[in-house]
Amino acid sequence: MFVGTYLVSVTSGKRTSIPSVFRQKLGSSVILAKWYENCLVLVGTDSWSALLERLTGGEKMIIEPIRETEHFIFASAYEVEVDEQGRVVLPDRLVSYANLGEQVYFLGIGDRVEIWKKETWDEKEKL
Repeated sequence: MFVGTYLVSVTSGKRTSIPSVFRQKLGSSVILAKWYENCLVLVGTDSWSALLERLTGGEKMIIEPIRETEHFIFASAYEVEVDEQGRVVLPDRLVSYANLGEQVYFLGIGDRVEIWKKETWDEKEKL
């Protein structure tokens, strides 16, 4: 289970370090994708199917709401390798979607990790 909030820097080359507490559970190959509320989702490749099944309810029929979810998540997903120092390069398309800056928060949210623009999460926490 992923829990906690960690503030991490992003380099000009869009490289960031996954907090070590998350890295151990995620493994060396991860999936990064768009997520709701203009943040990103990060999961280990072995957990990806379970997350998607949870989102779609394991529906056998591909009805419009399921297709929309699949388009939003699958079409934006990237399989990314984690280097020996626990760093990943964030794809430009995802950086643009989440409007990420020089610092991001990694949030442990049970079965997944979310990546938020620092200022967006700071504002959300004020509510």
